[in-house]
Amino acid sequence: MKYAIETKGLTKNYGKFLAVNSLDMKIKNKSIFGFLGPNGAGKTSTIKMLTCLIKPTIGTAKVSGYDIRKEPNQVRNKIGMVPQLVSLYKDLTARENVSLCADYYGIDKNIKEDRIDELMELLDIKYAENKLVKQMSGGQKQKVSVVASLVHSPDILFLDEPTIGLDPTTKTVLWELIQELNDDGHTIVLCSHDMYEVDKLCENIGIMDKGHLVAFNTPQILKDNLMKEKENSIKSNILNVGDDKPELTVELSIMVENWLSDETIEKIKNLSFVYDLKSSHDAKGRLTVDVDKFSHREGISEVISIILKDGGVISSISTTDPSLEDVFFDLTSKGVE
Repeated sequence: MKYAIETKGLTKNYGKFLAVNSLDMKIKNKSIFGFLGPNGAGKTSTIKMLTCLIKPTIGTAKVSGYDIRKEPNQVRNKIGMVPQLVSLYKDLTARENVSLCADYYGIDKNIKEDRIDELMELLDIKYAENKLVKQMSGGQKQKVSVVASLVHSPDILFLDEPTIGLDPTTKTVLWELIQELNDDGHTIVLCSHDMYEVDKLCENIGIMDKGHLVAFNTPQILKDNLMKEKENSIKSNILNVGDDKPELTVELSIMVENWLSDETIEKIKNLSFVYDLKSSHDAKGRLTVDVDKFSHREGISEVISIILKDGGVISSISTTDPSLEDVFFDLTSKGVE
């Protein structure tokens, strides 16, 4: 099976309100897919249709090879869902909650207990298996939710804001788990507003806005496309206005381990593509250089070359390229024409 999820004209109306408008989308099998969108974009309605919680108005989708309209029970047996709000019985223990889920899916009693043990050990939550859910921390509850969603070995796992409200250490543990589950062959659909999380984990992302899919690609290609779009816009403005100084520059930040001479600083300042330079001199120094966007690749190399030739010891280099958050804001603020 090439695609874990494939939608065809998937549409959802709530009365006169069009929540999802003829969505065509293909999510590769055994991939981590990031599904993004502002509130009211249609993302939640799409997920509800894909998990057979609501029916489409028009169109359909195949999930793990099964049609959501014709074969909803088969779809449900192939998916797991970890909702944003933990849906566990608070007065039951972690193990009792997972055992109930296993019974719901009809897991053979001869393998059920071993399966629960295996998953609890994988998520490092077995130590708390007899603890009541209401006595657990947010991170512990989230781990139990993941165990419950995996007990029937689903092909596809839907995660809705899985790390919201968690401390950085627990976030990192869950990120590692998501990657491990994917390595084991699970397709992961990650719904998140954490752009760093999505950029770090996802092979491809889809961005919805006002019921439409406004972007679908790898995070890096979307960032590169935004950069090119801005470059073309600025180039056009320069040609029209006739301004010699570019309106778009790249900020280059260089940490230098030793003191640089005034002559070295002056050489960098005098480069034709450098429009601003700030430096600090102490035991370690930082140079912040604004370089012409359209020659920044060659410009960065030349700035570094001057520093090294004059005896500078560079400890780090960074530039301010567009982030996934920039892409998200650019696409969703424009809307659909």
